[in-house]
Amino acid sequence: MDTFAKEAPNEVIQLEHWGMPFSREEDGKVSQRPFGGLSHPRTTYAGAETGHHLLHTMYEQVVKRGIEVYEEWFVTRVAVTDHDDPEGRECHGVVGYEIKTGEIDGFYARNGVILATGGLGQAFDHTTNAIANTGDGQAMAYRAGAPMEDMEFVQFHPTTLPSTGVLISEGVRGEGGILYNEAEERFMFEYGYANNEGELASRDVVSRAELTQVNEGRGIEDEYVHLDMRHLGEERILDRLENILHLAEDFEGVDGLEEPMPVKPGQHYQMGGIEVNEHGESCIDGLYAAGECACVSLHGANRLGGNALPELLVFGARAGRHAAGAEMDEPEIPTGPSAESEAGDIDLPVEPGIVGDGSDPVAADGGREADDSRARRTRSDGGAVAIPEEVLERAIEAERDRVDTLLERDGINHADVRAKVQETMTENVNVFREEGNLKQALRDIREAREQYKHVGVADPSRTYNTDLIHTIETRNVIDCAEAITIGALAREEFRGAHWRQQYQERRDDEWLKHTMLAWEDGTPRLYYKPVVLEGHDQTYEPKERSY
Repeated sequence: MDTFAKEAPNEVIQLEHWGMPFSREEDGKVSQRPFGGLSHPRTTYAGAETGHHLLHTMYEQVVKRGIEVYEEWFVTRVAVTDHDDPEGRECHGVVGYEIKTGEIDGFYARNGVILATGGLGQAFDHTTNAIANTGDGQAMAYRAGAPMEDMEFVQFHPTTLPSTGVLISEGVRGEGGILYNEAEERFMFEYGYANNEGELASRDVVSRAELTQVNEGRGIEDEYVHLDMRHLGEERILDRLENILHLAEDFEGVDGLEEPMPVKPGQHYQMGGIEVNEHGESCIDGLYAAGECACVSLHGANRLGGNALPELLVFGARAGRHAAGAEMDEPEIPTGPSAESEAGDIDLPVEPGIVGDGSDPVAADGGREADDSRARRTRSDGGAVAIPEEVLERAIEAERDRVDTLLERDGINHADVRAKVQETMTENVNVFREEGNLKQALRDIREAREQYKHVGVADPSRTYNTDLIHTIETRNVIDCAEAITIGALAREEFRGAHWRQQYQERRDDEWLKHTMLAWEDGTPRLYYKPVVLEGHDQTYEPKERSY
């Protein structure tokens, strides 16, 4: 948190110098708007299209610097050595499928691999995430030996369009948008959910309030509530929220200037992810992660709106510098199984992890690729050293074997497997969580994993084969969904976005710790590690949250 707070302003200024068209006040200062859970309006923005402008600004810098971009490549595997201890493993590259040619090849990494693959929203059937957000980076790193951290902490955004899950930006509420129930009551105040902050309470509070209204019969069409911005006036809406009008019209047939918009909670962001230190490095030497796929633990149990993009800027930059060999302080955040402070003990209804002996290339471990006979050489002191090129070649061979099997065998369609996972996650691991439902989700995920052993790709072509890509992605969805649910079942308290029916209080005496999952030969192992509360200048003691 200290690092983020100190470095984020400089990264935002850097963006502005690169040409990011931030909205500005009349005096020329960059505009800042309030977001949910903030005590000060500190969110910079570019109209209602901040992400769009950010992408263009960053891509301009890529072109300016002549950075080579490999378009139409889908990365499917990281190439990691086979040391028994994950903290002794090394990452030497990635394997990918070139969509336009069908070629499977490897990219050798001299300095390191940085995963920036985004979220895992497709583990749910109602999400703001794109179709491609299937947790690929998280699952690949997990199977390679990098632990997953705090996966149970999933953020559900309170304002998504019911028909599609398309996000209605928090900027609407930041500008003064109001939520109403069927009786046109401003329920955030009238039902006491957030008497001080109202619609600008944190996202988990607003999401639970909306669903409570629906569940108690005050929702509209028993599904959603209304978000109204008409009172802001046409000029202000067109200046700051114009694209919201287009989204509401295109997907719901609603004119936001004349009528309120239907909204309901949808999966939005994953606070947990690949365990990394403040330099973005996992416990595997040379394997980094940044952005939503990583967990540097900035967001805790409930990300505040506006923090995701600067997190990516700050820790993405740090990961890049560290991988490139820049001199940086020794990391203070421990990673890997050696950071364990307590073993996990949980009553699971089914065995998690891979089904069978792992010999099937489609459902196998998919992580470590080297072996002693083909990818090791001997140091002068007699120790074994991995040969990077051969580690990568082994990974390429394994991936070709997997793809060949998928294309050549008759099997069931992956879409049926993915649908089972998405439906049970939305039904049982959503905003409200209950022990019986979580255990049911694990049973359903186990069934999906067993079915996945029999998937095949109907399209036999090697080029532009989206069925092949989606089939590979479905394996990642299964692994991520299982990790989320195990963590949710283990954490017997209410913390941030994680709400448990039987446990309605935060319990710092027992649960002020990180939930960790390590993939050990195809079986998830649960353990815990301490939360770091000591900053550079002070210790940050947890406080009760109130609105």
